[in-house]
Amino acid sequence: MPHLTVHLSENRLTGKEPMLVAALTDAIIDVYGEWARDLVSIRLAGVPAGRYAQGGKAVDTNASVILGVRAGVFDRPDAAQITARLGTVLTDAITRVAGDDLRAGTMVELVASPPERTFVGGTLTV
Repeated sequence: MPHLTVHLSENRLTGKEPMLVAALTDAIIDVYGEWARDLVSIRLAGVPAGRYAQGGKAVDTNASVILGVRAGVFDRPDAAQITARLGTVLTDAITRVAGDDLRAGTMVELVASPPERTFVGGTLTV
């Protein structure tokens, strides 16, 4: 179950939420396949002006994507290709919707979740 949390400057996000959700969902489907569409969970967090900083200065050209994935993805023989592809397609989705000037400041972080630590609705999802 891919879970994405995206932090983006509020001024870059406002009014673009539906387009960004669609682009991010399509990016995940591009890697995982259509079967995963209903499992993609996205949380968009707008960061108010002055609260996103790089090098000690406020910026609005950064984005952060945290993608929770099952730990097993890193054990696959094609793990390097899958993870690289996820980084690329998610960055492309953000820049396509919010502006290409975000590309250099977009960070995608893949966070592994072991099956015994994932719960939905209070129930372990192994």
